[in-house]
Amino acid sequence: MLLNRKGNKHRRPSKAVRVATLAGVAGAAVAVPLMGATNASAASVSTWDAVAQCESGGNWSINTGNGYYGGLQFSQSSWAAAGGTQYAPRADLATKAQQIATAEKLLDLQGPGAWSCAGAGNLTNDGVDPGVDTGSGAAKQEAAPKQEAAPKKAERTEAPATNRSDRADAPKKTVTTPTGKKVAKGDGEYKVVAGDTLSKIAADHHVKGGWAKLFKLNKDIVQDADLIYPGQQLHLTK
Repeated sequence: MLLNRKGNKHRRPSKAVRVATLAGVAGAAVAVPLMGATNASAASVSTWDAVAQCESGGNWSINTGNGYYGGLQFSQSSWAAAGGTQYAPRADLATKAQQIATAEKLLDLQGPGAWSCAGAGNLTNDGVDPGVDTGSGAAKQEAAPKQEAAPKKAERTEAPATNRSDRADAPKKTVTTPTGKKVAKGDGEYKVVAGDTLSKIAADHHVKGGWAKLFKLNKDIVQDADLIYPGQQLHLTK
C-alpha cells in the first residue's frame, strides 16, 4: 500500500511522499525525482509480485472503495503523478504490466519508501529492468469511454473555374451615370467617351442622316438625344 494511505497500521508518509501526492492532486506533472534521487530505479516482476501480494493479496484489479487501487494500491494522486493515466483513469483499470510500468516511475521518484510493503517484497532500487510490455493486454473497457467517430466532413465541391477571358468578355448590360442612375449600355460598335454628342459622333463617322439617324438607330438605349453617357455602345449603321 502506498504510504500516503491513511490508517493506524501504516507509518506516517514521508515528506517526499506527501509532496508528490500534492503535486498529483494539483494536476502538476512531476518533472524531477524527489529527495535528490538521480539514477533511474527498477525492480524485477517477481519483486513487484511480492509487494502486490502484501498490498492487495496479489489482486491487480482490486477496488475496495477506500481510495487505493490495483495490485500495488496506488492513490489516485500517485497514479496520476507517475503517469499512469496514460494507460487508464485508475490503477485497477490498468493491466498488471501497466501498473508495474507506472510503479517503476514512482519508484524512481520516491524510492521504495512509497510502499509500506516494500520490506515484504524486498523492494530496492536494484536497477533490474522488469521488461514489462504495457501493450500486452488492453485495459478494461471502463478505463476510457469509447468515443464515437467524428462525422466525416462533407467534401467541398467547387464550381468550375470561370475562364478569365470569359469574364472579361461578358458585356455589362448597364452603365452608371454621374448621378448614380443606371442606363442601358447597348451592344453597338462605337463606345461613347466623355465629351461625345450624337452630332459629333455622326460627323466623325460620316453617319448618313446625321445625329437624327444616329438617334433613331439607338432609340432602344438613348432616351434623350441630348443625353448620352460614357460607356454606352451605339450602332452607327443598321
